[in-house]
Amino acid sequence: MTADLRIGLALGGGGARGIAHIHVLSALDDLGVRPAHIAGSSIGAIIGAAYAGGMSGRDIEAFALQTFATPRALAGRLWATRPPNFKEFWADGGFRLGQLNAKRVLAAFLPPVFARRFEELTIPLTVVATDFYARRELVIRTGDLMSALAASAALPAVFRPVRREGLVLLDGGIYSPLPFDLLRDMADAIVAVDVNGGPEGDGSSLPAPFQAMVGASQLMQQALIETKLMIDPPDILFRPPVARFGVLDFMRTRTILAETVSLREEAKHAIGRLLERPHFDVEAAIAALQAHR
Repeated sequence: MTADLRIGLALGGGGARGIAHIHVLSALDDLGVRPAHIAGSSIGAIIGAAYAGGMSGRDIEAFALQTFATPRALAGRLWATRPPNFKEFWADGGFRLGQLNAKRVLAAFLPPVFARRFEELTIPLTVVATDFYARRELVIRTGDLMSALAASAALPAVFRPVRREGLVLLDGGIYSPLPFDLLRDMADAIVAVDVNGGPEGDGSSLPAPFQAMVGASQLMQQALIETKLMIDPPDILFRPPVARFGVLDFMRTRTILAETVSLREEAKHAIGRLLERPHFDVEAAIAALQAHR
């Protein structure tokens, strides 16, 4: 294997569908490969941050299974996201029907050992969010990690916007649902995992309002992904079969893992073949030329 090949890992958004990302992380563990850089959007940013912070694929899987084991356990964590006092309630924006505080949700659901700043991570991480008023993609690589992850995952139908460093931020998937293009200058080869999925059905019934809203978002995000793939695709693209799961189907974590378990072996074989390819080391070539001058 080409031990010095720098692999960039891009993990896409998709809510609960992103549980399937764990299999690719476990495949990397099986191969003894550490990515040179991870880029993530929404759930991909959260799972990528856990891995970049030192958790193994097995650790992340065990934590997810424990966290979403029962409705009672889930309800207890959601209860912990409430504002502690009336002042905090108004600071959160007061009454916003149906919208949760993404930073509080993350604090309640992430492991207690989770890194709090980008600088604490053992693997460099890029998190993508959407700058609402500037109407642009915002790439975040330094500073407070929790606000960046909360912003990247702030699906408007579920979470209120996140304030970070004077900016109002939303779901990273609006501009970059699968940010493999951001890894070009930081890796020799790029592995991307697309869990966006899309609406499924036979047309016999109309989608509920929330399904229609989320499904429309997925269609737009898939169009963005397909455009990027036509321009400059990653070296490896995985698309596990997760479309039938909803973005909030976290209580089906065990089922999602079971139905996508083949992804682990698929990833091991594909990444293993990538590592066996002859690799032209640009930096070594430049150093050799300079040495002979």
